[in-house]
Amino acid sequence: MQSDSGNPVGREKGRRPSWLILSLGFGGLLVCIVAAAVGTLVSSHRVRNTEATARTLFLERLKALDQIRAQIYLSGTYVRDFLLAPEPNTAKSQTVHLAELEQQTRTALDAYGRQLESDERMPFQALRGEIDAYWGILDAMVGWSPQERNRLRLSFFYDELIPRRTTMLQIADRITAVNEQGLTRSEARLAVSANSLERSLMLTFAIALAGGLILALLTIGSTLRLERELKQRSANLQELSTLLLRAQENERRSLARELHDEVGQSLSAILMETEGAEYADDPSAVDEHLASIKSLAEKTVNQVRDLALLLRPSMLDDLGLAPALNWHARETRKRTGRNVMLSTDEAIENLPDEHRTCIYRLVQEAVNNAVRHANARTVDVAVRREHEKVDVTVQDDGVGFDTRIVRGLGILGMEERVRRLGGRLKISSEPGRGTLVHAALPVAELDQGTPTFAKAARGGNGTDSHIAG
Repeated sequence: MQSDSGNPVGREKGRRPSWLILSLGFGGLLVCIVAAAVGTLVSSHRVRNTEATARTLFLERLKALDQIRAQIYLSGTYVRDFLLAPEPNTAKSQTVHLAELEQQTRTALDAYGRQLESDERMPFQALRGEIDAYWGILDAMVGWSPQERNRLRLSFFYDELIPRRTTMLQIADRITAVNEQGLTRSEARLAVSANSLERSLMLTFAIALAGGLILALLTIGSTLRLERELKQRSANLQELSTLLLRAQENERRSLARELHDEVGQSLSAILMETEGAEYADDPSAVDEHLASIKSLAEKTVNQVRDLALLLRPSMLDDLGLAPALNWHARETRKRTGRNVMLSTDEAIENLPDEHRTCIYRLVQEAVNNAVRHANARTVDVAVRREHEKVDVTVQDDGVGFDTRIVRGLGILGMEERVRRLGGRLKISSEPGRGTLVHAALPVAELDQGTPTFAKAARGGNGTDSHIAG
């Protein structure tokens, strides 16, 4: 079973930062709003352009038809004046006007023909055919002599001119109706575009509203999670503070007991031996008392040294991390008879003091827990430097425990030390299968040279140290 033992450091490493989630959420919402606004503006501009184009086209076509009607009406006036003109010069002037009208009419027809709808082609072709025929008979008329004009003008005017003009005007009216139908279709298309724009706006509003709701829910969830974590950390800190005070008192009690039972008794024995030597008459008795005093003093010095080393081993500052870990492994073997296997590399001697202290205390706590609580027979300790981090593992074959339930001062202390250095602590264990403690501590790259004292502690060969009980 793998567990982080409720460790918030491990959870923080695997979770995305809240600011990143909120930034992505707000940024995505803003992008959606901006994209929706741009899309709305583009659609609105397209609808306006379509409407303006349709209206302009309709007005231009209507103007062209009105121009054709006006030219047909005006041509009738010129024809009448031509037929009734008594003088050749007057008739010639009307002929020039008719030629200009014909040119203008054909220009208007060409302009209208470039903008035809599909249902306008047939009536427009009919109108063009009638107009071509109309101007054809007018071209033939202008070639009459004065006598032909006097003889044919009445029959031409009533039999040819008026019926053809009426037919052309009727066709122009049909084209006007078709043109109006085209405007109606354009307006229908504009209505469809407006409806589409309205749906797009509603969809944009729905997306923005949904995005806002999702973002609000994420924000609320993140805030509640942070609040829960803050409460949990406050509870952990209170628990840690209580346990630290209790541990401090226990440590003081233990230290006082050691001083009283061991050091105090040894000093009392020294005093007694000193008094015995003072009142002894036999030189051999004095020598015996002095030898006993020397033995008691050496024992007292060793006891004081052991107490000092338990509080903080001086070799951690004087010799380095690897010798301190070796000493702790030997002392554990001597006290408990358990096997403690240690494996290190020389790069750990370049670590900062805070990292060395953290690693020593971490190994010390994990080994003591394995021996005292897990009843382990063998404990494997490994400290490795890998690029910009240090990996520390302590594995035992003890009884194990449920990491979801068991929470002691030792675990809290290890978590706090690792968290303070920005590292990650993971404890894997289950009943009957031992325990694995793994810590990864980040550390900046340092010089790879190994101090002289570290090499001396390893016998000068710079290899890994192994201690087996």
